[in-house]
Amino acid sequence: MKAAAAVKAATTKKPQIRIAVVESDPLRFVGFRALFDSEPDFELVSASLSDISVMQDIDLVLLGNRNGQNLFDVMASLKASRPDLRIIVTGAGMDEETILKAIASGSKGYVDEAASASEFVQALRIVHQGSVWAPRRVLSMFIERVSSSPGRIFPNGRVSFTDREKEVLEMLVAGRSNKEIGSALGIEERTVKAHVAKLMRKVGVQNRIALSVHAITHSLVTAK
Repeated sequence: MKAAAAVKAATTKKPQIRIAVVESDPLRFVGFRALFDSEPDFELVSASLSDISVMQDIDLVLLGNRNGQNLFDVMASLKASRPDLRIIVTGAGMDEETILKAIASGSKGYVDEAASASEFVQALRIVHQGSVWAPRRVLSMFIERVSSSPGRIFPNGRVSFTDREKEVLEMLVAGRSNKEIGSALGIEERTVKAHVAKLMRKVGVQNRIALSVHAITHSLVTAK
């Protein structure tokens, strides 16, 4: 019985999520380790910018907005070497404009360093699944700006989509993760990612939030 239980536990064990904490001071890294201590599938590593470019097994990056460091220069450097990298920006009391700019620049989320452990964990899991995590007030600002002047952000002209792209877009706007979309449509998660990437290229945006807002403000999805 014990052997059977051990086999069952082994087969249900969650895959590891490797999280790189970029150029963090030792105390901050220890703090993150303690924060995620109750998550056995989280594996934290401390890494420099040069490390990230060669560490192909990294799933997420935690990037702090530190004094004396240009956040957007660092993000640009990371994205240049790893365009598909999922970056979560962390900071203390960062203003809404900076958070909005970070997301528009390709960050997949922002978490205040004063957030609870449960909120931090939820943010990491949501971003790892392919979605974006940001404070509601920031999302509200983004939607308001796009709704009032979409032409400043999105290209003019009609864009055509395949039937499959329309299905993916409908589910993305509904808040489904890549995994959930793939399961519903009977396709692999990597295929969903490819569809989402193509949709973003077609409408000229860089993240899922902007794609969802574009779909809503341009009536590309059916109202439920």
